[in-house]
Amino acid sequence: MSIAVVNSGGANISSVLHALRRQGAEPVFTDDASVIRSADRVILPGVGAAGHAMEVLGEHDLIEALRNLTQPVLGICLGMQLLFDSSEEDDVQLLGIIPGRLLKLEKTAELRVPHMGWNTITSQRADSLTDRLNRKWFYFVHSFAAPVGECTLATSQHGSTFSAIVRKDNFYGAQFHPERSASAGAGLLRGFLETPLQ
Repeated sequence: MSIAVVNSGGANISSVLHALRRQGAEPVFTDDASVIRSADRVILPGVGAAGHAMEVLGEHDLIEALRNLTQPVLGICLGMQLLFDSSEEDDVQLLGIIPGRLLKLEKTAELRVPHMGWNTITSQRADSLTDRLNRKWFYFVHSFAAPVGECTLATSQHGSTFSAIVRKDNFYGAQFHPERSASAGAGLLRGFLETPLQ
């Protein structure tokens, strides 16, 4: 199976690549649209700002290529956020695959932003990728969050409730970092690589 990991300009991609190799995969880190289109699975990682990531994707002519993918795609952290319509961060238009706008998490005396650390997720509807992940702990690092909507598979809470895992057709997204989430994160990646996703 060929795995394309999209170069979206973020840092710390090595941890994603290492996590995939631990699952027996041989991922290719690329900004080549033809390599991405021909891969069996595509992972869109992201660390950093939404505006910069969209600029990088635009520079490599990847925006339309990503929108038109038909194989399973998994967005991780910022990569999940890029699947949505727009973000309050940088007031930027995103890929527009999943409806909704990312909003900044509200900071209070009790709640720090960014939301950084371990948190549980709660399943909202059945899906072959996420059925075994309810109430599992995952590692989050983010300041902006996706609303809960018809594409939400699982939620988490940091003050407000937000989408932790989303799906629309062949596009999945995880707000947390599976590559930093121990056995639960490994389970998500293994499911994405091995499960027939329908």
